Amino acid sequence: MKVAIVIASVGRPIELARWSEHVRRQSIAPSEVIFSIASDSDLPADFADPMVRVIRGPKGSCHQRNSGIEALTTAPDIVAFFDDDYVPGARCIEGIARVFADHADLAGTSGHLLADGIHNAGIDYPSARAMVDRFDAEQTDIDTTLDPAGDTYGCNMAFRRSAIGDVRFDEHLPLYAWQEDVDFSRRLKGRMARTSAFAGVHQGAKSGRTMGHKLGYSQVANPLYLMRKGTMPIGKALWLMTRNVGSNHVKAFRPEPWVDRKGRVVGNWRAVRDLLTGRMRPDRILDF
Repeated sequence: MKVAIVIASVGRPIELARWSEHVRRQSIAPSEVIFSIASDSDLPADFADPMVRVIRGPKGSCHQRNSGIEALTTAPDIVAFFDDDYVPGARCIEGIARVFADHADLAGTSGHLLADGIHNAGIDYPSARAMVDRFDAEQTDIDTTLDPAGDTYGCNMAFRRSAIGDVRFDEHLPLYAWQEDVDFSRRLKGRMARTSAFAGVHQGAKSGRTMGHKLGYSQVANPLYLMRKGTMPIGKALWLMTRNVGSNHVKAFRPEPWVDRKGRVVGNWRAVRDLLTGRMRPDRILDF
């Protein structure tokens, strides 16, 4: 099976450039690798790799991933989307190919995270590399067992190209496009699952992320938008909003150094105001 890699990136030239090394460490090579960026500053000035095709387009995770899909030239069987700060195991691409080969009904999947720095200060690259190296040394076989899941996790997700068809990421979700992974995977026909067939570490880098007040707005606006759209169950939407809005308010008095809690609170209340006045929509974050 041919597996193509698409990575959308903004503001993380060091993390993105490391993917040249990640790809070369793979037990089998991807059919192609596309870096979808918004400006030249998203890559080191001297970056050059014949294995990688760099494309440029509008800023935003959904825009950039869609540009990556449209740019595919190898007619891959599988398209894998990774975050720039994801550090994959050496058999990641092999595991993706194996799990889709073993399960003909599988439309999309996310792998096993050895660690995820998104909910803490983040994981530095040497630590992430060490965790992945230990995993690679201990892995004896690729386990393609599937665990049920309604959707995928954006930092490490792969989809059968035939299942994607004409479906694209929703560009009404701008910038960081919070929850676009859930929306995209729930619009595809076929089985969604989690697997241990491929693994890696999500560093959770804090650079290049959406500003606090914009993310705070998205924490309310995006779940409601997806709930109305029918791609997010009402229970999950309410749980996400309650958890995040509550956490922002509780922690605003003693915020973590890496989180703009006060900014998120401002964004939360802007979304509530817009909801009450009938103006709430995800792309309103482009207006402030």
